[in-house]
Amino acid sequence: MADEALVAAEEAAGAAGMPQLEFSTFPNQIFWLVVTLIVIYLILSRIALPRIGAVLAERQGTITNDIAAAEDLKRQASDAEEAYNKALADARAEAQEIIAETRAEIQAELAEATAHADAEIAAKVAESEARIGEIRAGAMQSVEEVARDTATALVAALSEGKADAAAVKDAVAERMQGGRQ
Repeated sequence: MADEALVAAEEAAGAAGMPQLEFSTFPNQIFWLVVTLIVIYLILSRIALPRIGAVLAERQGTITNDIAAAEDLKRQASDAEEAYNKALADARAEAQEIIAETRAEIQAELAEATAHADAEIAAKVAESEARIGEIRAGAMQSVEEVARDTATALVAALSEGKADAAAVKDAVAERMQGGRQ
């Protein structure tokens, strides 16, 4: 008996087959398919899609704001670079002015120091020339005395007598005058 029940169950199952493929249940399946699709559409259109749209709109706004901020920062960087270049040019011009002023001051100080040194040198040259003149005059006097003494000694030795001091003096003076010219 158990075998008969098992065979009857197999025949009933074999005759029914898959319930999705039975033509008698198609209208019921189609109805639930439509209901399910409508429910999914309503859930998506009322809940999920507005949230996705809001996220996309927020992202687009963020991107737009970031691009605007980047352009503003780029403009500010360009302005800062222009200000830096202008400040650098101004600093170079000011440095050139300071250099020119310093050069002028140094030139003035150098000219003053040169003039002072030239004055000192001129004073020392004049003093040296005066000393040289004194030494020359003293030397000439000494040369004249030595020449007189030598001439007196020579005349005395050659003539074996006493030389006339006045004649020797006149002769040496005359010779000294002739030697200077």
